[in-house]
Amino acid sequence: MLIEHSWWWPVARVEDVGPDPQALQLLGERLVLWKTAGGDLSLLTDRCPHRGARLSMGRVQGQSVQCPYHGWRFGADGQCVAIPAQPGFTPPDSSRACAHRLQLAHGLVWAALAVPQHPVPLLKGLPDRRLIYGPFDVATSAPRAVENFLDTAHFAYVHEGWLGDAAHPEVPSYEVSHTDGGRPVIECYRAWQPRASASAQDGAWVEYRYEVLSPYAALLTKRGEQASMAQDSYVIWACPQTDGSCRLWFAQYTTDEHTPDDALRDFQLAIFAQDQPILESQEPKALPLSGSEAMSAADRLSAAYRRYLKACGIGAGVC
Repeated sequence: MLIEHSWWWPVARVEDVGPDPQALQLLGERLVLWKTAGGDLSLLTDRCPHRGARLSMGRVQGQSVQCPYHGWRFGADGQCVAIPAQPGFTPPDSSRACAHRLQLAHGLVWAALAVPQHPVPLLKGLPDRRLIYGPFDVATSAPRAVENFLDTAHFAYVHEGWLGDAAHPEVPSYEVSHTDGGRPVIECYRAWQPRASASAQDGAWVEYRYEVLSPYAALLTKRGEQASMAQDSYVIWACPQTDGSCRLWFAQYTTDEHTPDDALRDFQLAIFAQDQPILESQEPKALPLSGSEAMSAADRLSAAYRRYLKACGIGAGVC
């Protein structure tokens, strides 16, 4: 068993789970997420134990999901409840599909592939207004995506005219501290941004706070020096699909009560559209923990994040 199996991972937005089975991938395993007629969620390995067909190609029948090949039906716990070719036959436990643990938190569905040893990250003291953007399927590893979220030195180039200015690429000195659990934190990082948020009309000085929440999740909070600026907190939730691919969601918690949802969403989509091609260009796709990539003093948080992954024993998406 991989150590990653004992962590909770986001697999879908709660509101995106509809009446049809949904094919997912987590840590290289194909899964099917579905909702019973009674509203209960179920996550099964996406393989019928009869002949190996993908259950995600089937359909929900009341309290069960039906295999598209021979019509075998499975309950939310994976137990086979009907074999149409043998009416009245009670399927044995050996005909069970593999079921996985689920919980709901932060507007997302979370899955664990083994007995969880770590809780879903807690979020405290954030603004009440929340928007969730995604999913974004990205052809890079989850650690690469999280490290990009934590990186400030790229603002002047990848987000020029938005979050940074190429005429001022310098990264001010900052200190990395750690939580009791060893998660890296930057308490204060100060930056000039031409357009810090969707509602910003002019450039402003912004103070950032970064916190790694778990191996593949992080939080940043930004506050403008102008009292009129909204406080925004952003979370990246990364699902490691394979060593070279991931699915991302971004959650925004904001005190901005006036900017429409669509405008907030469009701003964040524009920012990530600038990031994605750079992320997908990086080689190797797995994040090196061995020191094979050059570092500078501006990369203190990246280096701390890599050390944290190594301390956690994370093996998926790293090399």
